[in-house]
Amino acid sequence: MVLEYPYFFIDCSMHEVFGITHFDEKGVLLILFCFSLLEVLIGAFQNSPRTLNDYITEVVSFAQLTVLIQPAIIVGVALLARHFFPQYENHFASVPVVAQFLILLLIEDMPQYWWHRLAHHSPWFWKLHLVHHASPAMGVTTAFRNSALYYLLMPNIYFAAVAIYLGFIQVYLVYTVIKLFIVMNAHSELRSDSFLYRYRVLRPLAWLVEHTISTPATHFAHHGLTNDDGISNNNGNFGNMLFIWDQLFGTAKFTRKYPSRFGIEKDPQDPWYVMLFYPFLKSKKKESELS
Repeated sequence: MVLEYPYFFIDCSMHEVFGITHFDEKGVLLILFCFSLLEVLIGAFQNSPRTLNDYITEVVSFAQLTVLIQPAIIVGVALLARHFFPQYENHFASVPVVAQFLILLLIEDMPQYWWHRLAHHSPWFWKLHLVHHASPAMGVTTAFRNSALYYLLMPNIYFAAVAIYLGFIQVYLVYTVIKLFIVMNAHSELRSDSFLYRYRVLRPLAWLVEHTISTPATHFAHHGLTNDDGISNNNGNFGNMLFIWDQLFGTAKFTRKYPSRFGIEKDPQDPWYVMLFYPFLKSKKKESELS
């Protein structure tokens, strides 16, 4: 047994993929660094409508998820499972890798689609998710903007924790890095899919990509300021990793265009600590939904 936070309950060798120890942690940092660097190089931060409040929101939100909430859930689920179901620890580790990956899509990515969709249709849950849409600009760090309670209640994190306990750890590490890359790309101002739309010969590939995973065009539409622009789809395009869920459940919209404005209408500009820690902290502004 090794005390390796947050996976102290898993043998260290299980935390190694392709001969790389801490594969997921290194993968996450590398993806964030590369996307951020490229956004800097293309000038995405120059004349940005983001404020200091936005940057603090994104840094604190990223830290609360990756350092506190997600590790705590994974460890908590493992400890409970060890107490009540010790016979099932790593019980399904021999399940074929492809099957494990497909199972993770069903128990992790699809539930996140429904959780995300619920946040747009329930007035109370919307208040927990509002911070994600309050960003006036897109970018890789926008992906991490969500309140603490929104993350703490996310069912897919708990389902993933169960899968890890059952023996999916190594496939989950790879799955996490792949999903993070797709989600970062979908939020990034690099707008990588625009290249595919530019050339006729690439259109079949563009069709395949946008009908499979979330892309900048489909996800930017979700963040658009208003549906009146004919591009945005505020109550649709909920997919995180796969865009297949939106097509299966009738919330997909394809335009291959990008909204020119982002954020929420009549934004009261609440401070970061209110948006991240509502309902424990509430806004003093009467016009705010978080008051």
